[in-house]
Amino acid sequence: MEEIKVEENDNEGSTEKVKNLNDWLPITSSRKAKWWYSAFHNVTAMVGAGVLGLPYAMSKLGWGPGIAVMVMSWIITLYTLWQMVEMHEMVPGKRFDRYHELGQQAFGEKLGLWVVVPQQLMVEVGVNIVYTITGGKCLKKFHDTVCPSCKPIKTTYFMMIFSSVHFVLSHLPSFNSITGVSLAAAVMSFSYSTIAWVTCAHKGVQPDVQYGYRDSTTVGAIFSFFSALGDVAFAFAGHNVVLEIQATIPSTPEKPSKKPMWKGVLVAYIIVALCYFPVAMIGYRVFGNNVEDNVLISLEKPSWLVAAANLFVVVHVIGSYQVFAMPVFDMIEAFLVIKMKFKPTKILRFMIRNCYVALTMFLGMTFPFFGGLLSFFGGFAFAPTTYYLPCIMWLAIYKPKKFSLSWMANWICILLGVVLMILAPIGALRQIIIQAKTYKFYS
Repeated sequence: MEEIKVEENDNEGSTEKVKNLNDWLPITSSRKAKWWYSAFHNVTAMVGAGVLGLPYAMSKLGWGPGIAVMVMSWIITLYTLWQMVEMHEMVPGKRFDRYHELGQQAFGEKLGLWVVVPQQLMVEVGVNIVYTITGGKCLKKFHDTVCPSCKPIKTTYFMMIFSSVHFVLSHLPSFNSITGVSLAAAVMSFSYSTIAWVTCAHKGVQPDVQYGYRDSTTVGAIFSFFSALGDVAFAFAGHNVVLEIQATIPSTPEKPSKKPMWKGVLVAYIIVALCYFPVAMIGYRVFGNNVEDNVLISLEKPSWLVAAANLFVVVHVIGSYQVFAMPVFDMIEAFLVIKMKFKPTKILRFMIRNCYVALTMFLGMTFPFFGGLLSFFGGFAFAPTTYYLPCIMWLAIYKPKKFSLSWMANWICILLGVVLMILAPIGALRQIIIQAKTYKFYS
């Protein structure tokens, strides 16, 4: 997608055209957000289905490495998020409202697009597919828990029910217009995380609990370790929409958007810590290496509480789906208007968004390998955009002095991020291949 601009020779009315397009596109059409909007958009984007996979990741990492990876991820991603908030308005009088616009500033017009857009799209579309699967599975779990004697219904149908909500919600015009949905999602994510660890703690350590590695073979344990790194990376995913969230906050030279944005990010990260660490550690302590890839599935009783938690997950992933889908809509709509010369109309928007929801539904129904998908997307796409791409941009733009604290911190993040990106998908692919052997399509 091209940055929003018009040809040099079309001076007359060009500024007006850009303004009109920005007023129509979902990211920039409304800039009335408050700092707390940033907090719950970030919580919604980050505390996703990934939190329920953290005890499973811990069972593949073990106590020491598991805690180390979680703490390091929290610190590194908070640092890179701060960098992105700072870089949003580093050029006076200009705002980098989209991740790829910042990429173009760092790497040049064309290279910036090629570096950022494929990775960002992979993350956002990947999250929407995974959330379609999660929403469907949690709806099924809710149905089966509430009515164990009912006739079984295929998970595929529950995914269709989940997606049908998005055929309606996706027509909210702007990022700010999904604020209510996002707030409900943020509240739900905190609620089900709390239910998950409190219920685990109440259940108590299981009599046959074991904390050894899940796999009996050394090779299996190594590959599982790799895929667990991807699970953790997936859990820290908010960076892909952070500039787009900041774009909705008003900004003046006296009151730049970075102050309220950073305030919101800090609140969000405290909530993230309160959700992630108890769920990961208590879930692993209670179930050990027998924990499921979604810890709520390991909890069978009390059934009403497990049913409620699953319903909360559904509400949360509905909101989170929208937060990640909005930048995708923005990209596709801008591309079609600027490059393909379509008129920015409601009909165009209606067609694009319905087709997108239908695509994520189809892909989710076709490839529902939840655990493997989490890890694969986590390593392959989230590691670059979350762990080290902001650091590379910071080095390219600010050029800190060699061996200064900033220079070293960025290079450490880059090296760790690259290692994560290489190792995690290897483990995840093996996991997907093993699960695919026993899989029946559209079951």
